[in-house]
Amino acid sequence: MSSPQPSTIRVGRRYRANRLNGPYDTIVIGSGIGGLTAAACLSKLGKKVLVLEQHYTAGGFTHSYDRNGYEWDVGVHYIGDMGAKHTMARRLFDYVTDSQLQWAAMDDHYDRLFIGDRKIDLVAGPKAFADNLKNAFPGEEQAIDTYLDYLGQVAKAMPGVTLAKVLPRLLAGPFRHLARRKAPAFLNQTTQTVLESLTDNQELIAALTGQWGDNGLVPSESSFIIHALIARHYLYGGYYPIGGASEMAKTIIPVIQQGGGEVFTYADVKEILLDNGKATGVRMADGQEIHAPAIISNAGVFNTFGQLLPEGAPHKDFYQMKLGQVQRSMASVCLYIGIEDSAENLQLPKTNFWIYPGSNHSQQVEAFLKDPEKQEIPLTYISFPSAKDPSFAERYPGRATIEIVAPGPFEWYEDWADKPWGKRGDDYEAKKEAYAQRLLEKLYEKMPHLRGKVDYYELSTPLSTDYFCRYSTGEIYGLDHTPERFEQDWLKPKTRIPGLYLTGQDIMTCGVVGAMIGGLLTTIAVGGVKSLPLAKKMFVG
Repeated sequence: MSSPQPSTIRVGRRYRANRLNGPYDTIVIGSGIGGLTAAACLSKLGKKVLVLEQHYTAGGFTHSYDRNGYEWDVGVHYIGDMGAKHTMARRLFDYVTDSQLQWAAMDDHYDRLFIGDRKIDLVAGPKAFADNLKNAFPGEEQAIDTYLDYLGQVAKAMPGVTLAKVLPRLLAGPFRHLARRKAPAFLNQTTQTVLESLTDNQELIAALTGQWGDNGLVPSESSFIIHALIARHYLYGGYYPIGGASEMAKTIIPVIQQGGGEVFTYADVKEILLDNGKATGVRMADGQEIHAPAIISNAGVFNTFGQLLPEGAPHKDFYQMKLGQVQRSMASVCLYIGIEDSAENLQLPKTNFWIYPGSNHSQQVEAFLKDPEKQEIPLTYISFPSAKDPSFAERYPGRATIEIVAPGPFEWYEDWADKPWGKRGDDYEAKKEAYAQRLLEKLYEKMPHLRGKVDYYELSTPLSTDYFCRYSTGEIYGLDHTPERFEQDWLKPKTRIPGLYLTGQDIMTCGVVGAMIGGLLTTIAVGGVKSLPLAKKMFVG
């Protein structure tokens, strides 16, 4: 088999030392959506921001790629809260893109759950959502109403949790204490515990947690905070960026450039530079040093405090100890499929499929990891991007794409980790092929008319995630969203090292909007008093 050709979709400008146009006010390491959001917000506050991305295209998990005449997104499968301009998520997107990014609504039943033999739709709109579940689970009306009320209570408690992350340390402690007193007792219990306090119907619990793949942690381990944020985020339906996921970076970069800033790709940061214990710049792979008074890392806490902070840096031991208190999130595989026909002809839905063998999510995952060959795949997620994006048919006439995501631990592929991308050998390809066939069967079970139609497919493994996004065990959601994670008061924008800040999904939560709120919080931490009108505009409207 010939080596895959790199994608032609390139967003951002290729780094060369002679293209630097300093001095810069802020350097952002990594161009994931959190880093881009912080850069755009700071740019609007009058800062000249330099974003450095090691990959050949900007956007982190929001980038797209093309191969063999098809295009896929790698991480943006759907976004909630985009239908009305007044939601915080939509305000934030409109702000960082100067309202250039447009959205298309998915079908009303945005998520379809297959749990064993049952099929349950999650329907847009709180009333329709509840009514549909009540029809599916007669006698559970009370539990379903209380559940929706709980989602609302979590939403009310979140500003307190969020603001504690940007207050100075002296204020943050008392404020957090106050916020906790006002928050509901169930806020940071496990999702399973909270739902079992509402109902003993395990099938209903399986349906309510049918999107657990959106944070990568089974309900018995995840905090109810992340469950509630995701469920509420999609309560009014799912949306997709018109033009595909790469439109996100494409529409944000001009806002960064308006302030004199730039987003460079192939820009590999090797080390954060310190002077007298203060972060003052970065050293690039080519030896170039770039300086700025504020350094923001969007590279995740493991990379920031493990790889980028030099040995002997002040507080490095403190952070190394703290890294022992959080876990990396799940790794996955994704099967990218191309078909030579239109989404319309193929009747591909604007609905995501979530396929589960039964209603005990935790048990199914455990059994599968013990014996992956014999056990059912515990979660199969199928997305139809070419159906969701109304511009796809004009951009790729007579073509359609499908993506299938499933668990795929790093350990399965570890033996090939030191081999170069695209050249990992026949045994690696054979292992991938076997899993790809299983995933295709899942698709054909639900859509038998697609059998024999697939023109092209390729499977990405955790090794791809590491290669392109520098997550060393292929984790896709940064840190696991356990109750313990939400107790970590060091996961905030301002680090103990003066001049060094964090952003992205690790400081708030995973997901595009979670990482963007991380970017907003970092802007507030860096911008200080100047950023207060922005904070008010975004949080209050």
